[in-house]
Amino acid sequence: MLVVHATRALRDRMPGAPATPDDVSTTTLGAWYATRLHWRRPAALLVNHATLLPLIMPLAPTATLLGRLPDAIAELLHHHHTPADLIATEQTAMTEVRVAPTADRSTVGVLNEFARLADWHRTDIDDLLDLSLRLATTPLGPLYRRRISPDRELAALINQHQRQPTESLQSPP
Repeated sequence: MLVVHATRALRDRMPGAPATPDDVSTTTLGAWYATRLHWRRPAALLVNHATLLPLIMPLAPTATLLGRLPDAIAELLHHHHTPADLIATEQTAMTEVRVAPTADRSTVGVLNEFARLADWHRTDIDDLLDLSLRLATTPLGPLYRRRISPDRELAALINQHQRQPTESLQSPP
């Protein structure tokens, strides 16, 4: 299950199953936060809670946004050189998507900062995926003590995920 914590402006426009207080994302990356970008062609901006990885995708049609989200996340992960088995695992875990209100002010702050940066960069970059990849290289305050930018944070998470099976094989019973 994937839980998308959406701002009220987006939740009001997007139909979807509401998350219960007990619902938790079962994906490796965890929950995503989302908001609406008020552009001429409206877009949805999503930020992964764990890595702060941004994803910008077309908002229209809003009714299908949650259904399109797993494929959009898979494409973004592919462009970040994520192993195919991890992408497949993520897609399998995202078969059910639930919508919840935002719950972390720090991640909402990152969402707002990416919205401002996306407005600034979109004059140079037309493709939303390219814009997402560009934003992923942005140094962020919450990541300064870890890996500085979302793309590096994702790479570290991928490396950790790849080492886990090996470590469990090497550890004594």
